[in-house]
Amino acid sequence: MKEGIKERIKERIKERIDLAAGRIKPQLVLKNGKIVNVFSHEIVEGDIAIHNGKIVGIGNYNGTDEVDLEGRYVAPGFIDGHVHIESSMVTPPQFARAIVPRGTTTIIADPHEIANVCGLEGIEYILEGSKGLPLNVYVMLPSCVPSTSFENAGAILNSEELAKLINHERVLGLGELMDYPSVIAGDEKIINKIVVAESKIIDGHGPSIEGNDLNAYVAAGVRTEHECSTVEEMINRLRAGMYIQIREGSAARNLETLVRAVTKENMRRCLFCTDDKHPEDILIGGHIDNNLRLAVKAGIDPISAIQMASINAAECYGLKHVGAIGVGYDADLVVLEDLKEFNVLKVFKKGQLVAEEKQPLFNVPHSDASKVINTVNMKPVNKIDLQLNVSSDIVNVIKLNAHSLVTEKVIRKVEVKEGQFEFHKSLDILKLAVVERHHGKGNIGLGLVENFKLKEGALASTIAHDSHNLIVIGDNDADMLMAIKEVERVGGGITIVSKGQVLKTLSLPIAGLISNASMEEVNTQLKEMLDIAYHQLEVNPEIDPFMTLSFLALPVIPEIKLTDMGLFDVNKFQFIDLHLPPSQS
Repeated sequence: MKEGIKERIKERIKERIDLAAGRIKPQLVLKNGKIVNVFSHEIVEGDIAIHNGKIVGIGNYNGTDEVDLEGRYVAPGFIDGHVHIESSMVTPPQFARAIVPRGTTTIIADPHEIANVCGLEGIEYILEGSKGLPLNVYVMLPSCVPSTSFENAGAILNSEELAKLINHERVLGLGELMDYPSVIAGDEKIINKIVVAESKIIDGHGPSIEGNDLNAYVAAGVRTEHECSTVEEMINRLRAGMYIQIREGSAARNLETLVRAVTKENMRRCLFCTDDKHPEDILIGGHIDNNLRLAVKAGIDPISAIQMASINAAECYGLKHVGAIGVGYDADLVVLEDLKEFNVLKVFKKGQLVAEEKQPLFNVPHSDASKVINTVNMKPVNKIDLQLNVSSDIVNVIKLNAHSLVTEKVIRKVEVKEGQFEFHKSLDILKLAVVERHHGKGNIGLGLVENFKLKEGALASTIAHDSHNLIVIGDNDADMLMAIKEVERVGGGITIVSKGQVLKTLSLPIAGLISNASMEEVNTQLKEMLDIAYHQLEVNPEIDPFMTLSFLALPVIPEIKLTDMGLFDVNKFQFIDLHLPPSQS
């Protein structure tokens, strides 16, 4: 070590000692706080001394600037252990504007959605777009792009591609290993990806795995699991040495069930995440602060809940300077009214006041999206492409279930005219199409859906998990075709069409997934579209039309789905014909 560098290090160490000892005044002191100590599991009354963004002392201090907390609670900044920013439909800076005022100061992002559209450029967009924010944004590299071989995505990320970003300072490891059958089987392609992240963290996504298969999954290096839906699954994974990410998102809400398995003995292996959360749920319900409220309401001790929202996640992901109020830690702090409702009063990021009374006090930088726009590249679609040829009037139909992403495969009798499916007003059966929109291949998968209950119109979207092709549903081909062309015109988004008129469109020009607007603006537009869908097109009130539509193309959720390559039986893991063979009909 050069002598000059050594001397500077010594000076910094001595300064820290003098600050902690009270011989030098720190830049900021938060006075008279009830400090949540996540190390000792107690509330300590005192001051927090902050200098150059770091906590330099806890106790009795005077500072150059002082803020009297008047006995309010102070907790470490909250950490979301697993989140897809894209599900909020806003850019990383706009996402920060929404969640930082609610107490979240660190997130572990998996840019799986945008990577399926744009590959490495999508991941780089998230990394670049999240620089300079009062929010730590760490990234897990998506492990399954595409998620299956039964659909066409916008990109393919193999181990060689992932290796290009694995050493980025904010990349922590490999994202959720959804293809758990390949992991357990020791498939070479997935093993190659695991090798890339060998010295880093690997996230899991393995619902229903048990016994030796679970052991094999963990032996591959998987450390976390956010897909637990039962207490038994959670306990089995805790016993296997995994961290459990207790999820409370928009589509999947597992907290109420899983907190029943949290004990004082295993609590330190549990953390919170949101996974996928839509704008309205964040703006009205909150972010990780919502997990805290629900956990305490369900009987979790408040300090334990805060540990799950902070230090547990930091330790899981090896983040050494966040997650606690302690000397040497970043001054990422949340001032709370109480430890029951977790009403966030102030948020400090590295000692700077960045939010107050749920409002951001920072400006967000422009996010350069030039490499992730113009992603709707379809072969022209015409009315003939939407014709559904059937050789029988007895067909396989996708049946929707209320408040669920799980569908049923049902057999129905439909109207057929000259060998083509015919819409019938008295039958609740709509046409569904998935149009490949990445490389102009011209693939169009066609199927039928029951229990959507849409009338006289069509909905279309470029949010169609996980490959995000264009998906459209309707009760007439003319409106379906118009909806396709409208989404193509705006470069990606969501639209509602009825009786030959475009009623409302939410433009999502960034990868067909993300808007340039604020979360509040996106939420306002979505609410207007929901109102139109429910009241003008009479969509089933027991489903979220846009969320339900977006998951009808995901061929890993039972029981039957549609990709751009055709109708897919998830239980059999194979394509099936729309119509039944004569022997079955």
